Amino acid sequence: MTTKADVFIPINPRPPMARIAYPDTHSPDIAPLATRIVAERGKLLNLYSMLLHSPPVAEGWLAFLTAIRQKSSLPARIRELVIMRIAVVNGAAYEFQQHRPIALAAGLSEAQIDALQVDDLEGLEDTDRAVLCYCDMMTKNVHVTDEVFDPVKRYLGEREIVELTATIAAYNMVSRFLEALQVDHD
Repeated sequence: MTTKADVFIPINPRPPMARIAYPDTHSPDIAPLATRIVAERGKLLNLYSMLLHSPPVAEGWLAFLTAIRQKSSLPARIRELVIMRIAVVNGAAYEFQQHRPIALAAGLSEAQIDALQVDDLEGLEDTDRAVLCYCDMMTKNVHVTDEVFDPVKRYLGEREIVELTATIAAYNMVSRFLEALQVDHD
């Protein structure tokens, strides 16, 4: 049994300053895409602001992550479960903080989110445990054994497995980008 004192809360121990400056989002080559991102996402997060150094990369990122987050058949609860777990495993505080309210809205409880931080899977359903083992193996080892993959096949269809795998891969990309450039929290 873990207590609140035992729970690891990802924090950002570094000073709040990205490794490179954010671009001028009003410059003519960036402004149209920045406006589109605000229209689609509601605001321009620091992640997207940083991506705007390369408009083609930012545009591709937006399309890919929109497909993952908004066009996937994977249940939002499972999507957010793995995103939160990836943030914990990779020590990606920005990702963790940004997705906590989304995870709560998708049906995860505070206790379940806290459990992800201390590897306590007991309060989770069998499907959740299978998905998290898959997520951990993809994130930590890249290669996934049949012993980890087969339980996922029991709970999810082929489309959901592809979308789960793409989600795990995508959010590992997100956390690595955020942490390598030390993107400031919003």
